[in-house]
Amino acid sequence: MLNFSPSCERNQQPILEQFQGLLADSRHVLEVGSGSGQHALFFARRFPWLTWQPTELIMNYGALQLNLMEEAVENVLPPQVLDVCQPRWDVDSADVVFTANTLHIMGWPQVECFFTGVGATLEPGGQLIVYGPFRYGGDYTSASNAGFDQWLKQRDPVSGIRDFEAVNALAEAVGLALRADVAMPANNQLLVWVKPEV
Repeated sequence: MLNFSPSCERNQQPILEQFQGLLADSRHVLEVGSGSGQHALFFARRFPWLTWQPTELIMNYGALQLNLMEEAVENVLPPQVLDVCQPRWDVDSADVVFTANTLHIMGWPQVECFFTGVGATLEPGGQLIVYGPFRYGGDYTSASNAGFDQWLKQRDPVSGIRDFEAVNALAEAVGLALRADVAMPANNQLLVWVKPEV
């Protein structure tokens, strides 16, 4: 598999345990930043009633497309190119938007674009589910996260572990309400916001 992610392989089962309650009544998942497609393939097999729409930046699209073609899971749609800052996301609306380990890779302007796009794309009553590390009150949840943040910023100064409060403010600005903040293995969080019904 191209661009295989060991961390993605490790976090699938813990995320699955949360998804079992969260996705029971869902129909269409839009995944932002699908990477290798490991999550799309793993979760789509376990939730056959869902359609799963993988997306990636153009630079990573080819590898994702090849990986999904090799596996050919029926309820995984063909991947689409998605830049979160394009003026309008050229994707169908979804009742779940999911992204894992992306907000600390994006620059802050891209994080802002992400929430704007989610606000426009997510159906009323839908859920935004974000997995990854966060800071709270400016503090890291572990020493290893502090080290990881330093490594991220050395690699790319615009990246870094985001403050929960700042991210939650972006979510609230597009009309989303925090539903859950679940501590996950390896000092990660699973954050769930809901878009109110009209």
